[in-house]
Amino acid sequence: MNGKGPEDARDPAAPPALEWKFAQVFGERTAGEEVQEVDIISAIEFDKSGDHLATGDRGGRVVLFERTDVRAHGCRRDLERLDYPVSRHPEFRYQTEFQSHEPEFDYLKSLEIEEKINKIRWCQTANSALFLLSTNDKTIKFWKVQEKKVKRISEMNLDPSQAGGNDSSASSSTAGPRACLPNGGCSYNYMCNDFSFPPGGFPSLRLPVVAGQETSLVAKCRRIYAHAHDYHINSISNNSDGETFISADDLRINLWNLEISNQSFNIVDVKPANMEDLTEVITSAEFHPTHCNTLAYSSSKGSIRLLDLRQSALCDNHSQLFEEHEASSSRSFFTEIIASISDIKFGKDGRHILSRDYMTLKLWDINMDSRPVATFQVHEYLRPKLCDLYENDSIFDKFECCLSGDGLRVATGSYSNLFRVFGCVAGSTEAMTLEASKNPMRRQVQSPARTARSLSSLTRVVRRDQPVAGAESPGIDANGNSYDFTTKLLHLAWHPTENSIACAAANSLYMYYA
Repeated sequence: MNGKGPEDARDPAAPPALEWKFAQVFGERTAGEEVQEVDIISAIEFDKSGDHLATGDRGGRVVLFERTDVRAHGCRRDLERLDYPVSRHPEFRYQTEFQSHEPEFDYLKSLEIEEKINKIRWCQTANSALFLLSTNDKTIKFWKVQEKKVKRISEMNLDPSQAGGNDSSASSSTAGPRACLPNGGCSYNYMCNDFSFPPGGFPSLRLPVVAGQETSLVAKCRRIYAHAHDYHINSISNNSDGETFISADDLRINLWNLEISNQSFNIVDVKPANMEDLTEVITSAEFHPTHCNTLAYSSSKGSIRLLDLRQSALCDNHSQLFEEHEASSSRSFFTEIIASISDIKFGKDGRHILSRDYMTLKLWDINMDSRPVATFQVHEYLRPKLCDLYENDSIFDKFECCLSGDGLRVATGSYSNLFRVFGCVAGSTEAMTLEASKNPMRRQVQSPARTARSLSSLTRVVRRDQPVAGAESPGIDANGNSYDFTTKLLHLAWHPTENSIACAAANSLYMYYA
C-alpha cells in the first residue's frame, strides 16, 4: 500500500522529476555583505543558441557571459556523435560588460528616468558579432558587441645604451621643437637651430615594432529608439522575421524596424478618451516564435489577447481572448490585484502560452481559449497574508516565468529566494521548490498533482502545491521555514536546449542544471 489514490498515480508517459544541482554563481555575497541598489539584477536572457547569457542591473549595466564547456571542444552535437565525454554541466564565464543606460531627467515632465534595465532581448548574430536590445523605462538601445584586434607596441627599435646616455641632453635639446600629435606620437622639428646631425649621419633608421595583436570585446550602440512612449516600457520582443520588434508600455504597443530609429508604428492603443474610464493596462507583450504576424499581450485584468497583424494596421480587435472567469462568490478586494498578469512567454513550438499572475502559473493552449490547460499554485500559503502583502506593496511584485526548450516543464520565482519548477505534461506530479543557493534542494518539497476538472486529456486543469499543514501560520512557508518578503526571486531564464536555469537573487546570478 503506497497511500496514493487514482488521482495521485502518475501517468507512465510523464517524464520523471529532475534532480537539480548547483552549477555556478557569479557575484556571490559574503555573510553580512550589504547589497548596493545599483548591483541588483533586473533582467536575464539566454540567446537562441544558449551559448551566451546577458544580465542587466539597476545601475544600467549589461553584463555578458559566454559558455566555455562546449566552445573548447566544438559543437555539443558533434561530441555526442563521436562519443566524446561532454562536460558534466554547462559552464559560463564572464565575457564583458558595458554601461547601457544612464540616469536622465525629463525637464518637460519634471520626471527622473532611472537607468535600470527593464528587459534584454538577443537579436540575430552576423559576422561573429553579437547584437542585443536593452531598454529602461523610456529608451531602447540596439547594441553590437564584437571582438576588436588591438595593436600594441612591444618594443622600440632603439639602442638602450644610447637612449639611456642621452636622456638628460635629449630632453633639454628637444623640449622646444617637440610637438605632440593627435594619435599620441610626437614630431620633432629637425630644422631648428638647436639640432645638428652627428658626424657620418645616423647609422640606422629606428622604428617602433608592433608585435602580437590582443583581442578585446567592444560594445557599440548602433541605434537609439527614443521618444515613443509616454509611460514606462514593460516589454520588448523580437520578431521572427529578424527585422522588426515591438515595445510595450501601459497603454500602447509600438512596432519598430531595427534599421529605423526615428519612426515607429502604433499597433495597439488602449488609452480611453477619458482617463477616468481606464479599467486595465498592458502588462507584457510577446511575439510568436515562428509566425511573424502574430503577437500576444497580457493585461492587468488577467486576460491575454492574441493579435494578427494581417487584419489591420491598428489592432483594436483581437483574434483570440484567453481569460478565466472566477466565481463571483469567491471574489474579494484583492481578486483583481492578484489576477494581474506580470509576464507571458510563448512555448518554443508556439502552441502554448505561459502566464504568471501573483499567485499562479497558467499554461494556455492557443487552440482553446476558454480556460488554461494547467494551473500551478506557486505560493498558495500566502493567500491568508494578502492584506499584509498589500500593506507592504509586495502584492505588486512582478515575477517572470519561463518554459523549458522541450516544453515539458515551466518555472517561476517566489519569496525567500525560492523558485518553483513544475512538470506540465499530462499526468506529471513534478512540483519542485528550490532555493537560489549552492544547495538548491535544501528546501525542496514535492506535492502530488490534483486534478480540478477533466474534460479530456488535452483540457485537463492541473493544480499543484496545495497548502500543507502549518503552512498558513504567520511567517511560515510551505516548507515550514520562515518566509522573507524582502528576498524575492523575480527574474529567471531557462536554457533554450538543455535543462539549465539561470536566476537572479539580488546581485547574485545562480545557475543550476539537471
